[in-house]
Amino acid sequence: MITSAQIKAARALLGMDQRQLAQACGLSVPTIQRMEGSPGNVRGNVESLVRVVEALDAAGVILLSEGMVSDTGGRGVRLKI
Repeated sequence: MITSAQIKAARALLGMDQRQLAQACGLSVPTIQRMEGSPGNVRGNVESLVRVVEALDAAGVILLSEGMVSDTGGRGVRLKI
């Protein structure tokens, strides 16, 4: 699962706007806007969610899910080293 806050934070780390993310994953800007407007976990088409995760990964972001090793715990994002 990915949260709307993670998508926004990942874009911020990358200096990417919604249009650029939409282009990177082959989705429309309104789809990205709906995902980012979702409260909590993003719900929607699984294929679209996978595209977003893959595009962010390819751009250099690691998405931390609940339970992954992290100094402070919880979900988040970080740049790949």
